[in-house]
Amino acid sequence: MKSRKNLLLQAPRSLLAMLLAATLVGGCGGNEIEATPLAMTLSRIGGLGSGQLGASEITAYDSQSKRLFVVNGANGSLDVVDLADPTNPAVIQTVTTATFGGGVFNSVAVYDGLVAVAVEAAPKTSAGKVAFYDGNNLSLLHAVSVGSQPDMLTFSPDGRFVITANEGEPNSYGAADSIDPEGSISVITVNRGSTPTVATADFKAFIGQESSLRSQGVRIYGPGANAAHDLEPEYVAVTEDSTTAYVTLQENNAVAIVDLATAKVTAIKPLGFKDHNVAGMGLDASDEDGGTNTNSGTPAVKIMTYPVKGMYQPDAIASYTVAGQSYFITANEGEARSDWPGYDDETRVRAHCSAGLDPSVFPDAANLILDSNLGRLRITSNPNGGSTGKNASGQCTELWSFGARSFTIWNKDMVRVFDSGDQIEQRTSALATAKFNASHDKDTLDGRSAAKGPEPEGVAIGKIGDKTFAFVGLERIGGVMVYDVTNPTAPVFVTYFNNRATAGTALTGDRGPEGVLFVPAAKSPNGKPLLIVGNETSGTTAILQLNLTY
Repeated sequence: MKSRKNLLLQAPRSLLAMLLAATLVGGCGGNEIEATPLAMTLSRIGGLGSGQLGASEITAYDSQSKRLFVVNGANGSLDVVDLADPTNPAVIQTVTTATFGGGVFNSVAVYDGLVAVAVEAAPKTSAGKVAFYDGNNLSLLHAVSVGSQPDMLTFSPDGRFVITANEGEPNSYGAADSIDPEGSISVITVNRGSTPTVATADFKAFIGQESSLRSQGVRIYGPGANAAHDLEPEYVAVTEDSTTAYVTLQENNAVAIVDLATAKVTAIKPLGFKDHNVAGMGLDASDEDGGTNTNSGTPAVKIMTYPVKGMYQPDAIASYTVAGQSYFITANEGEARSDWPGYDDETRVRAHCSAGLDPSVFPDAANLILDSNLGRLRITSNPNGGSTGKNASGQCTELWSFGARSFTIWNKDMVRVFDSGDQIEQRTSALATAKFNASHDKDTLDGRSAAKGPEPEGVAIGKIGDKTFAFVGLERIGGVMVYDVTNPTAPVFVTYFNNRATAGTALTGDRGPEGVLFVPAAKSPNGKPLLIVGNETSGTTAILQLNLTY
């Protein structure tokens, strides 16, 4: 029998690649070296869900018990799923918030069999909790108090900490019963085997610095709110060495940096703005751009540059390391303050700029403001701390749109090193599964063009061999885009998967991806890398398999 070495030397290239992949993945003595794929496709191998709005949002997987934990926003509960066979997942138990006096679960994370769940109180302005469960028997181990509205939580890579983003949204502005809690970040030392301890990273030290923060580009603009009340943590990423958390402040268009050892906010980094007037950074700004210089156009695909500044306003953030340096990927969803009574900063260009656009700033101002151009675009009426972006005559001098319709890579100082520009809109402009810029609840051409387009919301990082991939969920048009981000300054598009469909007037398939979770092959129940997507609008959890070519 020939030796493996001689077989490899004499094998055809395709067979050589297969044998090499098997050798590297299989390994021996526990020293496995994962092969690096040349190509990737995604396929849906399983799923579950009631189809009820919100029935699947955030997911976490425990490789020890082969269980998937799914935040069910429709029921305010946590579904426990047997994922031993990922082609046939089944809900085996449901955990409710009754133990905590009601409220809802917002987020879930798992580390070595320990399940952490973020519990939003009822009412949401009260202090929330983080509950810890045994992943095998689902017994409640501990529950600790955290800040108001813990919206997302994650374990540090070493499992020592759980970090929560306590958003602290108000219930209203200006009403007799208005409450605007402080935003904060809770740093929980897990203390396996004993009681967890909680430290709070808050923004009290920034009270009185509002003018300085605004001048740097941090949006602090809630009516009557100081920095501690106005800054709203959204999502957490932790550096590979488990020392530092980076927390998105979505409405504020900024990121807070938190030292985990001291539970202190060490810096607030403004993200700046995306110039949509630069080639490759354009957008489709109207749902009536089928006409020319008109207020009565029809829907059309028209991605082009405009003199508009996009506020990144990321939702999800993920961290990875290249050559010892930390990088962060953000999904630039965008967010207005329009969800509660008393204040709404979302408007449209033509309504906000009723006196027109300043012709010294906007070439062809008279035409640009029409609905077939920029008139329908949703922008903020309050770009930063009371500024209206208008001149003395009331003409608009600046236009600030929500989100950047992209994903962005930043270095540890939150300096941009890459932005996907208009690639997401370009790559979704001719889909077989949906009309361009359709929403997650309607299949209408251009339906989201005047708002936030495809609306990237979730992002997960997966390392396979020597390559690092970013998986970006698109909330409105749906599906997941995959990029090779091994070189953070020059990511490469890999593939896009979207299985939404239309049957007559009914929408089917997975829609409204909220949470995106990567499961490496070494921890996967079937030995293949998986991507698990919680789809809020369709209420479905999709189990996607990464099919790799070597």
